[in-house]
Amino acid sequence: MFTGMDSTAGTSGVRLAVTAKTRAADGVVALTLAHPQGRRLPDWTPGAHIDVVLPSGITRQYSLCGDRWDACSYRIAVLHEPRGRGGSAYVHDELTEGSIVALGGPRNNFPLAPSDKYLFIAGGIGITPLLPMIRQADLLGAEWKLLYLGRSRNTMAFLGELATYGDRVAVMPKDESGPRRLGELIGDPQADTKVYACGPQRLLAAVERHCRDWPAGLLRVEHFAAKDQGAPARSTPFEVELAQAGLRVTVHPDQSILDALQNAGVNVLNSCREGTCGTCEVSVLQGDPDHRDSILGDADRAAGRCMFPCVSRSRGDRLVLDL
Repeated sequence: MFTGMDSTAGTSGVRLAVTAKTRAADGVVALTLAHPQGRRLPDWTPGAHIDVVLPSGITRQYSLCGDRWDACSYRIAVLHEPRGRGGSAYVHDELTEGSIVALGGPRNNFPLAPSDKYLFIAGGIGITPLLPMIRQADLLGAEWKLLYLGRSRNTMAFLGELATYGDRVAVMPKDESGPRRLGELIGDPQADTKVYACGPQRLLAAVERHCRDWPAGLLRVEHFAAKDQGAPARSTPFEVELAQAGLRVTVHPDQSILDALQNAGVNVLNSCREGTCGTCEVSVLQGDPDHRDSILGDADRAAGRCMFPCVSRSRGDRLVLDL
């Protein structure tokens, strides 16, 4: 699941109706969304998310957690975050069956790569993008296991659905089993096993620490919120050249590339402005990006062929973008 900033720039103009709103766990509601005229919705793959523009104008990103083969409806789940910025409170308190929301996406920054075996690790609402992955892995006959951590069973969504998979699902509520040592649960790297993790920052940080010396490509995580990237690589202005437009824009230390482009009249599709949703991805033709997003893996960062201008910057004096 993603959370985003207040923006409607990433929407597609499609409007969906809330056709069902149900309790999935304490503090979690599941929403079914469909076109008011029953039209087919855009296809999606496991790990995908959508932008949901609420009637209040707030945009949030949520993982699709329903049946990818259902062409006419989407399902999302929303955790009520009392200390959030109002999106989850609106969904829980104001949104009802029949409410209309706008749609952006789907987009997939967390795709399921082919593998003989999978280890899925979910923390709380982080179960949402993993549910379709589990169904896909099961459909393809891959070996898999899910480690599902949470505060208590009543706060862990979709336990009933997961129960059908038997002992391949390890449910570990903290109030029953106490703190767990992730290293012991994850074990050593296996060349034929890919690990997918989603959940709170503390959980993901622990998973990444345990797997930091693993071969590239075995671990993939999805972050709820932007990671702390530290200070930028440079604190002086740099130039961005737009190859298609034939335009050069100076980016100052106190502004993002995205803001500099918009100030120059260049519209780049965007949504979260935190480097988590992937809406503003652009191709890099020349230069060395200072990647500050929470999406790209190490290999993509090293390749430097794309970047997210809402947060990322330049290490050198000039970047050339395919815009």
